[in-house]
Amino acid sequence: MAVATTGDEEHAPLLSNRLLARLTIGVAVLATLTIGISIAGRMLGEHIALAGHTEKAEPVDVIIGQDQIRLPANVIRFDEQRQTGRAERVDLYLAWPEMQGYTNAGRSRFNDANRPESLIFLNLSQSTMSKDMSGRLEPIYSHLFDGRTELGPAALTLRHLKENSGYGGEVFFTGTLPDGSDYAVRCMMPADDAQSTSADCQRDIHMGRDLSVLYRFSSRLLPQWQAMEARVRDYLGRSFVQNGRLITAARSR
Repeated sequence: MAVATTGDEEHAPLLSNRLLARLTIGVAVLATLTIGISIAGRMLGEHIALAGHTEKAEPVDVIIGQDQIRLPANVIRFDEQRQTGRAERVDLYLAWPEMQGYTNAGRSRFNDANRPESLIFLNLSQSTMSKDMSGRLEPIYSHLFDGRTELGPAALTLRHLKENSGYGGEVFFTGTLPDGSDYAVRCMMPADDAQSTSADCQRDIHMGRDLSVLYRFSSRLLPQWQAMEARVRDYLGRSFVQNGRLITAARSR
């Protein structure tokens, strides 16, 4: 038997206005979620790619002991240290030889462990000793050398240590800086150049009032020791702050 239908039922829409509204809201929500996931994914990807680095170069004023240093954020290695205020230490990394902080364009140099000569690392802290490495050369280290010397790179002298010196397999390279003062650096030389790391060699210097600067670098950079010493001193020397203004830090040993 045919069921009679009214005219209104024959012309009724297949989807009610109420259902259409629900579908429209559902599509909008899905679209919003998709956009949100896309943005969050992009942000997460960028965060993972940065791996703790930052391109931001806004100044950060760090007070260590009696010294205040103003540094761009992108030369400070660790995020928790990128804040103005007093600190016990601050760790830096700089592209060599440009002496510049992290940039997205140069990210491969900051992430590639196979290119240790691309970076130098600095640790700034309050001095705990009256003399830096050069100052300790004659009164301390000279008594630990075993007398053997070899010609090192760029007019440096390689000095071996006595077996009971406590320095393990380390050696010293010594030389004379352009101003006539002593230069000394400790190195753990790799068995071959391919095994070089960014921590093969280390040297500490005094700057400012009582700031100790320890810098580490690959043994591949030993031939550039004079340029490195000059650029580290120049870079940090332009970073000291006194009475709110940048000053040129006095060199002290």
